[in-house]
Amino acid sequence: MGGMGATSMNKYMRLALIASDTDRAQEAAAALTREHDWVAPDEAEALVVLGGDGFMLHVMHQMLDDEQVLPVYGLNHGTVGFLMNRARPGKVLADRVAKARHVVMAPLKMTALTTGGITKTYYALNEVSLLRETRQTAKLEVRVNGKVRMAELVCDGVLVATPAGSTAYNLSANGPILPMGSRLLALTPISPFRPRRWRGAILPESASVEFRVREPQKRPVAVVADQREVRDIAEVHVAACHERQLTMLFDRGSGLEERVFAEQFAV
Repeated sequence: MGGMGATSMNKYMRLALIASDTDRAQEAAAALTREHDWVAPDEAEALVVLGGDGFMLHVMHQMLDDEQVLPVYGLNHGTVGFLMNRARPGKVLADRVAKARHVVMAPLKMTALTTGGITKTYYALNEVSLLRETRQTAKLEVRVNGKVRMAELVCDGVLVATPAGSTAYNLSANGPILPMGSRLLALTPISPFRPRRWRGAILPESASVEFRVREPQKRPVAVVADQREVRDIAEVHVAACHERQLTMLFDRGSGLEERVFAEQFAV
């Protein structure tokens, strides 16, 4: 998730409750229905989301698709809960939402052209990754702001990550952790073969990144925007999209900025 900053948030009066279909989330939702006068999502000023990180990403992608973007406050009833707040029994949820800080995120907009001439556009909050489809390594041309920066990158793949996404797949690929609000993107190779020592690049959020697949018939490549995949691509364009900004709400003292920062000292 790129292009983020944190400030105080006004109180939200009309809240909608959305829960994943897991037992934990459903039990928590049943308990919360008696705590607050919930409204339907299309009448709400903010959403309270119960589940894990995967469900939170699903909800935010659904809002992007529906073009009905509301602030979201997540309560962790999943596993990691990197994008969520901790469940705190006994604390009035509406008060927590009212006092929460917000992080504004500009998602990545990915436009892919397939070898069959089909164009697909998806949004990514964590990263856009290109991955080889077969045993053959991918051969990619990399352009930044319209200029060829690498004529041929031979690799298993490459990704563009936002600051929030920099601690996910990007970190596993030995990419840099980007501070929240840094307005930076990480361009990180996945198992590069040539140039073998290239570790990637840190780009300004304003950068436009393009990939062209070389030898697409012999070396087919797929692109994934978070969880959405397009196979057999010829070209991919990636850039931050400020027209579709999202807002996440976090309890004070435990926001996404602190979590990303803490990852830099994890051992």
